[in-house]
Amino acid sequence: MSGHSKWATTKHKKAVIDAKRGKLFAKLIKNVEVAARMGGGDPDGNPTLYDAIQKAKKSSVPNKNIDSAVKRGAGLEAGGADYQTIMYEGYGPNGVAVLIECLTDNRNRAASDVRVAMTRNGGSMADPGSVSYLFNRKGVVLVPKGDGGLGEDDVLGAVLEAGAEEVNDLGESFEVISEATDLVAVRTALVDAGIDYDSAEASFVPTMQVQLDEEGARKIFKLIDALDDSDDVQNVFANFDVSDEVMAKVDA
Repeated sequence: MSGHSKWATTKHKKAVIDAKRGKLFAKLIKNVEVAARMGGGDPDGNPTLYDAIQKAKKSSVPNKNIDSAVKRGAGLEAGGADYQTIMYEGYGPNGVAVLIECLTDNRNRAASDVRVAMTRNGGSMADPGSVSYLFNRKGVVLVPKGDGGLGEDDVLGAVLEAGAEEVNDLGESFEVISEATDLVAVRTALVDAGIDYDSAEASFVPTMQVQLDEEGARKIFKLIDALDDSDDVQNVFANFDVSDEVMAKVDA
């Protein structure tokens, strides 16, 4: 996922400081609320909630907003919505496979938002199952390099016995991939080794990738941005890769 992950990391940094901050906050809070509803309001006994809270904190979501979301999800505070997870599948420009994960209290609105974003940006919807087979559900932990003292071997040494399958260098951070069921063990191993991490979550990782040139990269980023603009879209996974050279041109 190198190109996509690098892009996602850059985007994550920008998102925290730009105008979309409110939108990002809303999605992270929704994540917390749903995790609390599914597994209870105690982060120690609910790893998904723990990770959702950590991610929200890393993105500077105020603690009081996080606490309220936990209480709403756990039924201790009124106002919680009945969110459903829906996966949509489709193809973007250049035949890139796209999985769109929605968390919504209005199925029709979510479907409409996704369809409009896809068709306006060179994408097309696909039947359930026709794209998802190109992805595996994996645990993905992002570890920032910090002041540069942290090496790939340090990370690998900390997580190998916990079930990590690979560690990828994304430039400013390392990406640790494991089976989704080993995510908590990997995350715990990092903490035990004194290594800080930015996010830990179950994700969809492509089994094969479409290499994109600058034009192709711009098109797919535009499509993903349009999908991300929908309040109902929680995550977008796509099987493209972009080289460092192309990424530099796009960033410029």
